[in-house]
Amino acid sequence: MNKFSDTQSCPVRNILDRLSDKWTILVILVLGNHPKMRFNEIHKQIGDISEKMLTVSLRKLEADGLISREIYPVIPPKVEYQLTELGKEFLPLIATITKWADLHMQEILQNRQQYNA
Repeated sequence: MNKFSDTQSCPVRNILDRLSDKWTILVILVLGNHPKMRFNEIHKQIGDISEKMLTVSLRKLEADGLISREIYPVIPPKVEYQLTELGKEFLPLIATITKWADLHMQEILQNRQQYNA
């Protein structure tokens, strides 16, 4: 059995499964541009994410140790999110993917059109 065949122990499958949903990378990118952000600020930056999906994404990222959440004991409650060191370490990798996507998006769209024709 090779290391890619077991979903639980394969680091590539395990991590990509967690990070490859529609919103996770965007949340990390948004938090990477600010030292700390509140929920509504993140929501406004991303735009078309539902509050429920943003909550789910933030919880998963917190569980994985990529972001931290700080709750302030004030009324109304104040909660801020920020990237952890682990999350910051991931940013350059996302930047590389983002740069590649920007560079090749038109070519990929053209390829899709040709394929579907």
